Amino acid sequence: MRTSVLLISLALACGAVRAQPVQPAQPAPAGDFHQHVFSDEIITLIGPGSGLKPLPAKELLPLLDAAGIRKGVLLSTAYMYGSANRKVENEYARTRAENDWTADQAAQFPGRLVAFCGIAPLKEYALEEIKRCAGQPGLKRGIKMHLGNSDVQLDNPAHAARLAEVFAAANAQRMAIVVHMRASIRNKRPYGAAEARVFLDKVLPAAPDVTVQVAHMAGTGPGFEDPPAREVLAELAQAVERRHPATRNLWFDVASIADRDITPDAAALLVKRIRQIGVTRVLYGSDSAQGDNLRPAEAWAAFRRLPLTESEFAQIAGNVPPYFK
Repeated sequence: MRTSVLLISLALACGAVRAQPVQPAQPAPAGDFHQHVFSDEIITLIGPGSGLKPLPAKELLPLLDAAGIRKGVLLSTAYMYGSANRKVENEYARTRAENDWTADQAAQFPGRLVAFCGIAPLKEYALEEIKRCAGQPGLKRGIKMHLGNSDVQLDNPAHAARLAEVFAAANAQRMAIVVHMRASIRNKRPYGAAEARVFLDKVLPAAPDVTVQVAHMAGTGPGFEDPPAREVLAELAQAVERRHPATRNLWFDVASIADRDITPDAAALLVKRIRQIGVTRVLYGSDSAQGDNLRPAEAWAAFRRLPLTESEFAQIAGNVPPYFK
């Protein structure tokens, strides 16, 4: 044994055997800033054909733990009660109940999870619900809107004005905003550079003091193969790059955009947009831990296949939005 150790030591000294460099540990994301939980009631609303199932926070936490993630933002799906494609009895009461249920889920893991209030911005009760949520300790941090589900059309001046009113109400309550911008695919609504400019010039200025987080890099996922969403992202990224005054507090999350099947060309384009935006404004998120969606650890592994540098990955992994600090 001593002879073997001596020979190895001599070999190292002579350069015959090269010591392998120690690879730095890959940092886990500080948080998953785009997640959902699902109540029994919301699953009943969506219907059995969706393949979704109830998902409480206690079942989500092990998935975050497996990815080494300590923080998570639960985006309430209460806006689904206000979907333009369904009629719901006691709609506002059920919206309130879903928001409160989501807050209760986050409250089970204080310091790790926070909840955002879900609203359908075109509904008459939207401003009332923002004010109510702002008064609830478990919901006061922010609101989540899904423009596709609510069939908000940014090319419609009345819709743009209403969305600006909702942004202003959130700003007045110092509530951050997470916005799923992608217009309705089902209804084939216009979505491109013109709609992005409406958002930049007419809507975003209404919330100058709070974080506005564009979900899914302005798309919907999974994947980055949606041409209209790419066009919107390009317009927003260029606005950030040229320091459009409304983009001062604009952030983006990558939830479900970099999937396992992303092509090299799509990956290169996504990296180009990330660098235009700046890696300090990009947040990790994995979206719903349901069905075929990648779970948090898998989604981070897929994201790490992008042609970013290790320092860029480390920056994105460490980013924490102001509303969670």
